Amino acid sequence: MTDERGDGPDRDRRSDGRDFETREVHASARTDQYGALATPIYANSTYEYDAMDGPRGDHRYSRISGPTRGELEVAFADLESASHASAFASGMAAIDAVCSLLTAGDHVVVGESVYAETHELLTRVYADYGIETTVVDSTDPDAIADAMRPETAMVYAETPTNPTLRVVDLEATAAVVDAHEEDPLLVVDNTFASPYLQRPIEYGADLVVESLTKYVGGHSDLVAGAVATRDSDLAEEIAYYQYLRGGTPGPFASFLALRGIKTLSARMERHCRNATAIAALCDGHEAVERVYYPGLESHPNHAVAREQMADFGGMVSVEFSGGREAAAAFAADLDVFVLAESLGGVESLAEHPATMTHQDFSREQLERAGIPPGLVRLSVGTEARDDLLRDVEASLDRLME
Repeated sequence: MTDERGDGPDRDRRSDGRDFETREVHASARTDQYGALATPIYANSTYEYDAMDGPRGDHRYSRISGPTRGELEVAFADLESASHASAFASGMAAIDAVCSLLTAGDHVVVGESVYAETHELLTRVYADYGIETTVVDSTDPDAIADAMRPETAMVYAETPTNPTLRVVDLEATAAVVDAHEEDPLLVVDNTFASPYLQRPIEYGADLVVESLTKYVGGHSDLVAGAVATRDSDLAEEIAYYQYLRGGTPGPFASFLALRGIKTLSARMERHCRNATAIAALCDGHEAVERVYYPGLESHPNHAVAREQMADFGGMVSVEFSGGREAAAAFAADLDVFVLAESLGGVESLAEHPATMTHQDFSREQLERAGIPPGLVRLSVGTEARDDLLRDVEASLDRLME
């Protein structure tokens, strides 16, 4: 992490004077009675009562709360500069809990380039509940302002976006939302950045949602999500939906997420270093039409990313001059990179959004989201940089044969 970028409010350090790297290692409250450094897996469904008027300890049934999940929620809230967090069985369960704050007649403004299932949830599922959604370019605060109405209850942003890596100016967006007389919520999906690179609450977000499956977990071995906030009333509502709908992570998934938190910064630094090298290699190559990476000065939101993020992330998207056929050939030729969905693990992955993660989008929706048929999304892992460069370069060069 360089000194010249990412000097936003409260950057990296909390009131206790500890830097992020120290806090992530000691984020767990370590409440185990035996002094275990790693929070144990409390594989219980229910807890004993001393009497009918109350349980013996803090927990009574694991859908409501449990020690392992509770430690994860405390740790995640701390890393996101929040005061409250609720953990969920998946990122989508967390997003659904946020959308549960909406009621019939509400209006949502959402970015046109977001996770496909987020788009589907808002425009199809919640549309049946009487909620209307307007899709805009979320990198343009004026477009957000123009789309807002008296009934707008939420502005939902994702930054960097999936898969085109647009960067939303969070401070400017928060100012637009705050200026609206009906005081809608600003919700930010922070999955692509992780709390190490960016903490939206510090820039005015009301709620932060994240798929812990990705960078926080970091090892492609769990599915979980979380919502964080500084607002106690919002936290209470989110926790209510968590309890009532039951989309909670089990103790083993919570344990794995806690384990991942301890190495988040070290992994993110390697992800960013490798991604920067891959983006530079692809940029200007004869087989490549365009590289989407906020760290490139040619990226339209580079200045915002440099100010807002501690580094530019581990995701790189590459559009090939030969369209879908070239994208397929490139992905098939990769050796170290694995063709698979998801992202954020230590393994490098490649995927074709138009036929994989965004396969349910129509051609018009793909065009609106800026996803061309020749786009390949790379989740750059933590392998040796030279091995990754050789892998990508060889595949690129074979396209020119």
